[in-house]
Amino acid sequence: MASTSAASMALPLAGATQNRMPSSEAFFKPLPVKPWRAMGGNFLLSIAAGGVVLVAIVGAVIGVSNFDPVKRT
Repeated sequence: MASTSAASMALPLAGATQNRMPSSEAFFKPLPVKPWRAMGGNFLLSIAAGGVVLVAIVGAVIGVSNFDPVKRT
């Protein structure tokens, strides 16, 4: 059973092998614009997530440095 799933994972998907070149219509058709409120909320959430990561990194550095302090005389 494992060999069947490994073989199916090794074979590429039929849709992924087609290389379609984008038509010229795709360049002239802009993407839909999101509302400002949703963009602002995502921006604030990304700033908050970055702050959480920064606090975690600083906490890890402080924790590791206090784990085995160097005693200098």
